[in-house]
Amino acid sequence: MIEPLDVTDRALAERLLEIQHRAYAVEAELIGFDGIPPLQEDLDGLMASTEHWLGRYDDETLVGAVAYELPDDDTVDITRLIVDPAHARRGHGRALLDHLDKVEPRRTSLVSTGTANTPAVTLYTSRGYHETARIEVAPGVTVTRFSRRG
Repeated sequence: MIEPLDVTDRALAERLLEIQHRAYAVEAELIGFDGIPPLQEDLDGLMASTEHWLGRYDDETLVGAVAYELPDDDTVDITRLIVDPAHARRGHGRALLDHLDKVEPRRTSLVSTGTANTPAVTLYTSRGYHETARIEVAPGVTVTRFSRRG
């Protein structure tokens, strides 16, 4: 089940933050950089988020989420895609992206990830995203921006 999340709900935000920290810790290890902003975020920061959120549940347990912004009428900018590592490799991330495509059908979809985050890069390219830029965020560490036109 996928549904919108209200990050001002403290109990929900606590679970979401737990998943976020666990997911970004895996990415930090993959890319060799622990300065990823969502990895440093605290509960107050998450609860103050102005992003739109969709959450994926396995029975009653929140296992993943996608956050996004709508900068204009034609664009969805995916700002976070997180899956609890205990529930990884089960299609939750893909299901979240598929659902987002249905509820926010936009001409352009944007996303970025650590260049060395092979699982995320593979997911995005398998869904038709193309690399548009690489940005060095620390010595030897790059983030790849992707875009998809639909």
